[in-house]
Amino acid sequence: MALPESHFTTAHPARVYDFYLGGKTNYQVDRDAGEQVLAVWPGAQQAAQVNRAFMHRAVRLLCERGIRQFLDIGTGIPTEPNLHQVAQEVDPAARTVYVDKDPLVLVHADALMRSAPEGRTAYLQADVTTDVDRIVAGAAETLDLDEPVALSLIALLHFVPDEQGAYGMVRRLLDALSPGSALVLTHGTGDFDPAVMERVAQIYRGSGIGAQARSREELAAFFDGLDLVPPGIEVPHRWRPDPARVRPRSEEYDAQVAMWAAVGIKR
Repeated sequence: MALPESHFTTAHPARVYDFYLGGKTNYQVDRDAGEQVLAVWPGAQQAAQVNRAFMHRAVRLLCERGIRQFLDIGTGIPTEPNLHQVAQEVDPAARTVYVDKDPLVLVHADALMRSAPEGRTAYLQADVTTDVDRIVAGAAETLDLDEPVALSLIALLHFVPDEQGAYGMVRRLLDALSPGSALVLTHGTGDFDPAVMERVAQIYRGSGIGAQARSREELAAFFDGLDLVPPGIEVPHRWRPDPARVRPRSEEYDAQVAMWAAVGIKR
């Protein structure tokens, strides 16, 4: 598919994230933005890895609790294991709908749709800040919205500033889902080092990407009316860590990661 010229001249969060993870599906403009971030926040690459590990654990937990449907918005460049692969390890019949606005993700969407024969995966190119209704309608073609769905917004909302309606957007998505559905969320924060994270946000904004770190209290507002799964809002590497990978508590490491993570269940 032909990509617009702006695709090569403007950084995109999915491709910068791919750069942090050591991937090859990114352009010089993305690497430039990523290098600037790493210069002020060396923990960005570690945060990306910790973030993915949290997603894997959260998906497994929700599958074990009976959720078999996932709506993953802000999918990013495919990096195995993808969310649907983790879910289908628990139940091959699990269904996943991926959503991202970057057309480069669509180029690789075949990797996102290699489902187990018992289940199903689908991909929708859409912008969550403008296309909520289309996302819900598209998800309903693959998922049964009358049954619980896990809404995955991993490392997404810090790219949706308040002026773009982040809280209202999340509420509209949750309102479309049945009771028993889940919100899975990670978010960059300035709680550990406000000056560094504000500088990171400035770099992203200077690269044409909206960005806003949020505090633990601001993150909690996304979960209003939901029941938080223990341990509640926690740094991602201490949210139900794998026993073999439990890290000693370290404020220095928490500051390197500079993220909060949580899962909530809709009543």
